[in-house]
Amino acid sequence: MKMGEIKKSSGSDDFIEVSQSSRAISEKYGSSQDQADMHRMGKEQQLRRNFGFFSIFGFSMILLSTWEAQLGSSIFGLQNGGSAGMIYGYLVCAIGFGFVVASLAEMGSIQPLRAPTAGGQYHWVSEFAPKAYQRFLSYIVGWLCVLAWQTGAAASAFVAGQELQALIVLNHEGYDATKTWRLTLIVIAITALCGIFNTFLARRLPLVEGSVLILHILGFFAIIIPMWILAPRTPAKQVFTEFRNNGWSSQGLSVMVGIITPTVSLIGSDAATHMSEELQDASYTLPRAMIWTAAANGTMGFVMLLTLLFCLGDLDSVLESPVAQVGQPFVAVFEHGVQSKAGATVMTSILVIMASFCGISNIAASSRQLFAFSRDRGVPFASFFSYVPKGIDIPLNAVVLTLVVSALLALINIGSSTAYNNITSLGLGALLSSYLISIGCVTLKRWRNEKLLPRRFDLGRWGFTINIMSLLFLLFVFIMCFFPATPLPAPASMNWAILIYGVVMLFSLGFFWLKGRHVYHGPVEYLRRID
Repeated sequence: MKMGEIKKSSGSDDFIEVSQSSRAISEKYGSSQDQADMHRMGKEQQLRRNFGFFSIFGFSMILLSTWEAQLGSSIFGLQNGGSAGMIYGYLVCAIGFGFVVASLAEMGSIQPLRAPTAGGQYHWVSEFAPKAYQRFLSYIVGWLCVLAWQTGAAASAFVAGQELQALIVLNHEGYDATKTWRLTLIVIAITALCGIFNTFLARRLPLVEGSVLILHILGFFAIIIPMWILAPRTPAKQVFTEFRNNGWSSQGLSVMVGIITPTVSLIGSDAATHMSEELQDASYTLPRAMIWTAAANGTMGFVMLLTLLFCLGDLDSVLESPVAQVGQPFVAVFEHGVQSKAGATVMTSILVIMASFCGISNIAASSRQLFAFSRDRGVPFASFFSYVPKGIDIPLNAVVLTLVVSALLALINIGSSTAYNNITSLGLGALLSSYLISIGCVTLKRWRNEKLLPRRFDLGRWGFTINIMSLLFLLFVFIMCFFPATPLPAPASMNWAILIYGVVMLFSLGFFWLKGRHVYHGPVEYLRRID
């Protein structure tokens, strides 16, 4: 057989023989390594592998959108912790998520999971958990990821809607932002736009992500340069030493509550994993894309944070501004910094565009994760949501459901904007707990001195230490993400995310008992041994 050829046997297993030295790549099936790994995992290649390193790097960069999210969620940190609290909180999160990304990248490159499926964490848990608990833990993590990514897609559209509404408030003094149905309609419209890119333009998504990456970088400089040149400076001593307590029992607790801002901006490193079945030479490309994304986005986020804080001016005035009432105080900082409403409008427009494209990426990652879990029969109507129409080569039904969920969640804002903000906490809690369980399983194997499978990205002798640091950090932010924004809140402003989290987990356990335990076996059961 010639190098790079793929040969099927006549046996029932359709065994594929692939030359390991071949790097030939096709858009439909990927490289010969991709094909061998998909066969080893017992999965059929249904999605088109049209992502390369640059496009998946762009996808990850846009989905995390660290510098954009740092601005969009700044109100939490400004209220709880102030400028100094935001700086030190960001540094803690950047280091903590560095450990987390390294741990996830290693799991994504381990054989026989070297070309990780779109399932991500639940697939890894199925392999690394103690054998007696593999199926159950994998199932729970699958549901956590579904919950996290479905709510995450809704939250990204909500942020884009808030930023667009802040633009309206900035330019139209008579606009009444208290009419919550207006924001709901904006969010639904943005969700519909995301749907167009994820259906009719799905084949162009790699090109879109690579192109928007350029805007992500250029937009960063288009904001910081005018602010550096034109904005009045806040003294460095004030920036690095002044904290703000939002009524908590101690300043330290207030800073910890405000840590949700850097957490929102840095979380989501598993996103590229959920697109891995559309990535060429995934086992080599994926971990490197994750590491480079974390490093580049983390650096840009910190520079943008310092820019915001050095140009902040009077914090109380910023928090009392009309744009802060719709959750986006950074717009007031822009206007004050460049002394121009038109300039602030252009700069904020960049944020609106980037938040919308972040929503597009979120919809894509959410639908692929749901598709993978449905393919392993982890959810109701599994065959429907795992369906991939021929010629379209995307999980169309999973995409449509994700869009519907985002639109329905937007309706919550009509009754209570606080309730909708809880959706962000819910998504964070679910995603953090999926990281906790998956990294915890690998840590346990290392603790027991059990041999890990070969991997193309190896943490080496530092693996156990990095895993432990990841777990300690994740446990801390998991607890903090369920705190309310203010102490002793009224029921209407309470953070009810933990209640919703519990209800969804109870539902998943009920479904597992009634049906899941009979049909869900876990991805590890489909693995083929290649000798």
